[in-house]
Parts: sequence; C-alpha cells; structure tokens
Amino acid sequence: MTQVLTERAPVAEESGRGRVLTISTVAFTIMFAVWMMFGILGLPIRAEFGLTDVQLAWIGAVAILNGSIWRLPAGIITDRWGGRRVMAAMLLFTAIPAFLVASASSYTILLFYAFLVGFAGNSFSVGIAWVAAWWPRRLQGTALGVFGAGNVGASVTKFIGPALIVAVPAAGYLGGLIPGGWRFVPFLYGVMLIIMAAITWFVSPRHDHKPGQGRSFVSMLTPLKQLRVWRFSLYYVVVFGAYVALAIWLPKYYVDVYGVPLIQAGLLTALFIFPASLLRPVGGYFSDRFGARRVMYWTFGTMLFASGILMMPYGYIVLSKPDGTTSEVLPWSVSVFWFTVLVFLIGIAMGVGKAAVYKHIPEYFPHDVGAVGGLVGCLGALGGFFLPPLFAYVGVWTGMPQSTFLVLFVLTAVAAVWMHVTVMKMLHRASPKLANKFEHDQAVLPGGPAESDTTETHERTGSIA
Repeated sequence: MTQVLTERAPVAEESGRGRVLTISTVAFTIMFAVWMMFGILGLPIRAEFGLTDVQLAWIGAVAILNGSIWRLPAGIITDRWGGRRVMAAMLLFTAIPAFLVASASSYTILLFYAFLVGFAGNSFSVGIAWVAAWWPRRLQGTALGVFGAGNVGASVTKFIGPALIVAVPAAGYLGGLIPGGWRFVPFLYGVMLIIMAAITWFVSPRHDHKPGQGRSFVSMLTPLKQLRVWRFSLYYVVVFGAYVALAIWLPKYYVDVYGVPLIQAGLLTALFIFPASLLRPVGGYFSDRFGARRVMYWTFGTMLFASGILMMPYGYIVLSKPDGTTSEVLPWSVSVFWFTVLVFLIGIAMGVGKAAVYKHIPEYFPHDVGAVGGLVGCLGALGGFFLPPLFAYVGVWTGMPQSTFLVLFVLTAVAAVWMHVTVMKMLHRASPKLANKFEHDQAVLPGGPAESDTTETHERTGSIA
C-alpha cells in the first residue's frame, strides 16, 4: 500500500498545482480589474462630481495606495496560512467596498470607498506566494509569468466599462437596487468577487503548501536587509508602478489631448495594457534564455527611447527676420497614431521587464518568496500611487501634458544608471585586472579563455548583484 501511495502522490500534486495556477490567475485578473477600474470610471465620475484633474488623480491614487501597503504582510501571511484561505478571504472582503463605491454620494465618501476597494491590489503577493509554493523551481519562471499575466485585468474595465455605462440606464434596475451608469460597473465586480471567492474555496486543493509555517516573523523578514531586494524594488517601480499609473492616466490623456471619445480612449489604452500584461511569460522565457540582466538593459533602453520622444513639448521655433516679419520652422507634434505606437513599445518593454525582475526572487530567496516578493510588489505598486498625482502636479507646473513622459524618462534613467553601475562594480570585482581597460589592446587576460568564459557564464545566468 505504501508503494502505491508513493507512486500516486506526484500525479495528485501535479493536478493540484494546475488548479492553483488557474484559480489564482483568474482571481488575480478580477482583482486587478477592480483595482484599476477608476482609469475608465474616473471620467464619468469627474463629470458627475465636477472634479479637477488633481482631485480625479487622487481617486485612483488612494486605490493604488491601499493595494500596495499590505503586500508585504499579505505575502508573509500566505506563506504561513496558505494561499487558498488568504485568497478566498481577500476576495470576500474586497466585494464589500466594491458595492459601497456604487453608492457613493460625494467626492469625500467616494475617495474613502476608493481607498478601501483598492485592497484588491494586494492579491498579487498572495498569488505569487501561493503559486511559488506549489510549483517546482525549474517551472517557477513559467508559472509565475502565467500568473503575472493577470495584469491584463486592467484592460477589462477599458473594454466593458464604457459599453456598460451606456447600456445600463442611470436609474438602474429593480427600483435602483441594481445601480445604473458608471455605478453598475463596481456593483458587477462585487458580484464577481463573491462568486470567485466561492470557487477559490471549494475548487482549489484543500491541502495547501505553507512554506512559512512554524517560522518566526523575524526570520521571514531577515532577507529584506539585503540591498539587492531594494534595487529590485526600484526596477519594479519602473516596469510595474509606472504601468499601473499609465493604465489609469492614459484614457484621460487621450480624451484631453487628442479629443477622442471615451470608448476609443479605452480601446487605445488597452493596446498598451495587453503587451504590458500578456508578454510577462515571454519575458520569463527571455530571462531564462538570454539572462535577466540583459533583458533589463533592453527594457530600460526601449523605455528611454520611447519616453524620450513622447516627453518633447509640441510647438515650433519662431525666427525673426531683419524686415520685422517672423516665420515658423521645425514644427513638432506627435499624432495619435505615433503616440499609440510609442506607448505600445513602452508596454512591450514593461511586460518583458516585469518578468525579468520577478524571476530572480525564487532563485535568490527560495524560502522567502512571500516576504521578498511582497516587499518588491509593495514598493513597485507604491510607484503607481505616487505617479498619477505627480503627473498631474508636473502637468500643472509646466503647462504641458507631455510632462507625464518626462517623469517616466527621469525615473527610468535613474534605475538604469543604478543597475549599470552595479553591474560594472560586479564585473570589476570578478576581473580586477580589467578595471579601467577600455581598449582591446589594453585588455590582458592572464587566464585566457577561462576568464572570458567566467564572464559569459554570469551573462547567461542573468545574475544581478
């Protein structure tokens, strides 16, 4: 009998981890849609309550804040209690403020409810820890990439939101019991959250893996002392925090700058969200194939190129002639087509880069995915909290909407420089005799091919110091 049980255990475990990955990904997709819903709902909300751009930015920002600050404890609790229990509870809890958002009667009340419903964003840490606990290390890159593709939930509201706002009458149904207009969207999400909580509880494996069970909180927080964790967090601010901020900000940008209708603005924003979400598994593959460090160079380089073009102010140069007349030369503007193409490139870079950052966590910290992944996700998502108001304030200060991408360019440049300096220091430590040797005839390799092979090995593994 013992032999039979031993033979069947791997099959049962494989089936269980498939269900864990599927359920956690679907749950995360719904929660992410809830977390990011103000990107589309913000425009009809602005019209109803007569809000300024700064007030509107704070609605999305407070939701992002609450979806960020609990990621570290959520990851630790998941490692101790199990993902099934924590994910089901989180889905049920988030349904309550979703219904409350649909009933908000003033800006202040809506701001408070938006903060509460933003709790949905913490589901990322829960899912990362849950999936990592069930999948073997050799498959974790792919599994975590598939789970992370749940970021595509940000486009759900972009697609269904405008249509539902128009289709459902403002008076709602059943005498207002089911609200109408923009309020129907959070109401619908509340129903979906309850249904998904039931699926999570009754369909996922009852036996759960709990890698943090029995460990003290202090021991689980020890890895956070390493500088590497905080550097990963900055990278994640660039590829995820800025992604969250742009997913919220772009519909408004399209409407205000290019004058496109809300439905079209949502669809154009989805062209940014899809690659930034669905390419995460591809980013995991590239990180395995070429090295995560190299992938991050590609990511930062692409973002600097695209945002560098988009941040340039629109206008022209006025030349004054000796006869007192003037002429306009070098007119510059970006059409909606090229704007969308460049934003699409940024989305591709972010989608690939998110996987490159997170691929390292189970590799460097296999027993602390919940804590390290929670902190990296927390700080990365906090970037999504600070950036929308920063976009608004810098836009007011400069008077140019293009300043949104100036902020993105500066942030990306800081992260890229820090990464490059770190890599150079690491390479100099590995080959001190090559320090300050830039020309080929200066480079003396005493070890010959062996030393060169060592450097190449570091590249293939994609290790980041």
